[in-house]
Amino acid sequence: MSGSFLGAGHARAVQIDDEIDPLRILLIDHQSTQCKSFSEGLESNGFAIDIATGDNATANAALAEDYALILLNSMRTGHAGCSAVQAIRRKTDAPLLVLTERDSVAARIAGLELGASDYLVKPFSLSDLLGRVTALARRPRVVRQPVLRLGDLELDERTTRCTREGVELDLTRMEFALLLVLLRSQGEVLSRQQLSQRVWHREFDGKNNAVDVAVLRLRSKLDAPFEKRLLHSVRGEGYVLEERPGA
Repeated sequence: MSGSFLGAGHARAVQIDDEIDPLRILLIDHQSTQCKSFSEGLESNGFAIDIATGDNATANAALAEDYALILLNSMRTGHAGCSAVQAIRRKTDAPLLVLTERDSVAARIAGLELGASDYLVKPFSLSDLLGRVTALARRPRVVRQPVLRLGDLELDERTTRCTREGVELDLTRMEFALLLVLLRSQGEVLSRQQLSQRVWHREFDGKNNAVDVAVLRLRSKLDAPFEKRLLHSVRGEGYVLEERPGA
């Protein structure tokens, strides 16, 4: 696809065990002419690709099937882009990688808050795509306790309901994901690098304050309305969620 791949011929092959069924990926593309390069590149590296195209692609019944990854090309601007991600999330919790031409902090945060697992900005190489796809599709699924608690804070993973003192907190998807990571590691100081990897699934480059902004937004809902603070900053280290005497 013109303008989307750079140096695709130098892609590093992904090693797939022939005795293991290939990981299945659903590629959603509103413009069918753009599917061929992606699907051929991924199939040549051992993935099985199904394709959904057209204006109603995000409503495709295939979304209800069990895929290792959903690949959305590309995130449209404005309301249409938001609706595409939301429509996918209503049907599946599979990892969602968005291929986009939008490269701004605001756009990244918006997409992640709506439920995207990661994004890749065009133009990119096939090696870049394979790296992201492999990392997301092969992420281990860990069985966890659905209800987590810390003091008067309670978070239910199954219903995505979170309360403090019995009061439900109105969290965005990204705020919920951030709180979940912190709550799973309660009492442990998590660096910005660790939070970036566990919540946004990317390396922290230090060039923007996306982690700090997300923590600030979460704190305004988690702590500000209540007497006791749970989310604390640790100078030079990061953030920790824990109960502190007199805090």
